[in-house]
Parts: sequence; C-alpha cells; structure tokens
Amino acid sequence: MEGKISELQMMEQNLQGFLLQKQAFQSQLVEVESALSEIGKTPTAYKIIGNIMVAADKDEVKQDLEQKKEMLTLRIKTLEKQETKIKEKASKMQSEVMEEMKKR
Repeated sequence: MEGKISELQMMEQNLQGFLLQKQAFQSQLVEVESALSEIGKTPTAYKIIGNIMVAADKDEVKQDLEQKKEMLTLRIKTLEKQETKIKEKASKMQSEVMEEMKKR
C-alpha cells in the first residue's frame, strides 16, 4: 500500500508539472494569437532577432506565427491527453488504496 501511496504522490507531481507546462503554452498561444490579430492591421512587420528588431516580410512573419500557433495547440492537446490518463489512473489507484484502508 505504501508503494501505491508513493506512486499517487508521483502522479500528483506529474500533474502539477503538466499544469505548469500547459499554462506556459497557453500564455504563448495568447501572445501568438494577439500578434496574428495585430499583423493584419499593419502594413509592415518586424521580427526580433537577438537584441534587435528588424523589418521582415509580413507574409513570412504571419506564416511563422501560424506554425507556432499550430505547434502550441498540438502541445496543449498532448498535455491534456497525458493529464487525463494520469488522472484516470490516479483515481483508480486512490480507490484501491481507500478499499485497502477500509479492510484494516
């Protein structure tokens, strides 16, 4: 039973890690969506490269942002799937631990 409790604690830590990653990706996604919205309103576009900002082709910047948005969305979905699997497994294991505790 101690092994199961230990495993449940590890699952909880994993879930917290997934949550932090997901929040970071969601924050980046909001920034990308905001940039995509703004790029449509302006005749010129700029890219930050290192410590400087340079003029860039608007279509290329838009394409880069769309690709980044797609990648972030995919990562968020992947994390959500992993999170769901761990939650299901943790719930099942928690039930098992509770049953074992009732028997004692």
